[in-house]
Amino acid sequence: MLPQIGKVDRASFDRIIFPRLGKADKTVLIGPQHGVDAAVIELPDKSVMVIAEDPTFGMPVLMPHFGWAIVHICASDIAVLGVKPQYMTICLMLPPGTSDTVLEGIWKEVHEECEKLGIAIVGGHTGIYPGIGYPLNGGCTVIGLGSKEQITSPSYAKVGDRVIMTKGPAIEATGILALQSEKALVKKFGRDIVEKGKKYFFEMTVVKDALTAAPYAHAMHDATEGGLLNGVYEIAAASKLGVTIHEDKIVSTPEIEAICSYFQIDPLISVSEGTLVATAAPEKTPALLKALKKEGISAWDIGEITAKDRVFIRKNGKKEELKPVAVDPFWAAYFSTLETKNE
Repeated sequence: MLPQIGKVDRASFDRIIFPRLGKADKTVLIGPQHGVDAAVIELPDKSVMVIAEDPTFGMPVLMPHFGWAIVHICASDIAVLGVKPQYMTICLMLPPGTSDTVLEGIWKEVHEECEKLGIAIVGGHTGIYPGIGYPLNGGCTVIGLGSKEQITSPSYAKVGDRVIMTKGPAIEATGILALQSEKALVKKFGRDIVEKGKKYFFEMTVVKDALTAAPYAHAMHDATEGGLLNGVYEIAAASKLGVTIHEDKIVSTPEIEAICSYFQIDPLISVSEGTLVATAAPEKTPALLKALKKEGISAWDIGEITAKDRVFIRKNGKKEELKPVAVDPFWAAYFSTLETKNE
């Protein structure tokens, strides 16, 4: 049985998708893997092409800045492999009745963000289709070119590496829920907390984080669905290694804690586009943290890559097995806000 919402589960991928990947090709250096954000293809001159594709769900709350979200969410998948995003194609699908001003607003923002990041839009498709409630990025493909030595795949972690987290947990969940349920949250927590929470929307990118950390990192990953703990798990699993993470080293903020508590969701396993998880050798970790700080990006050392066991140590000292997150609690919280608005 497939999940009712969100990414297809690991077991279904293993059973249905991974055994059927078309023609085998030796130029594919990194192909589809759990927890790996992009593919790496060797080119004839021995350089590499990094390529990734992502949809962007047309949530009503995203509409004022849908173009920004498309570009940064998709470009982040290239940046986490240590390569600068360079080219983009996009499939933009619109519901019947969409005005040209809506399309113009989305496209203007896509263009402006691509200009800022140095990305050329080289193709795609734009059309109007029934059965779509809101504008939808049906698939945005981003490509970067670089060398094999630059690659920081989630599968490249090494035993002894320190595990680094940027910004904090539940970045995407906090930003979207703060915008979506602003009135109810202000009533509960006051305006200051909610305004701080809303700002997390524009933290839903790891392009700057990843390109800053890349010279020092072995592996990097964007903590999307399943949040921080799932992102850490996916790096360990992709690298076929263990990991130990300490809850007391995971720094959060009052606004993250307040908004997640209101919706009764665990911030450590809630969608966190914008949180970079990186691993680096102990001797390079101070320089990595210093480089991020110089760019105004908060970051913390939260654990270590180990040889086998995957362990999460709670604040009370209790050790738990770190497992993949089956269902991200954000989705139920998000759709509950839509139901409330429709009452």
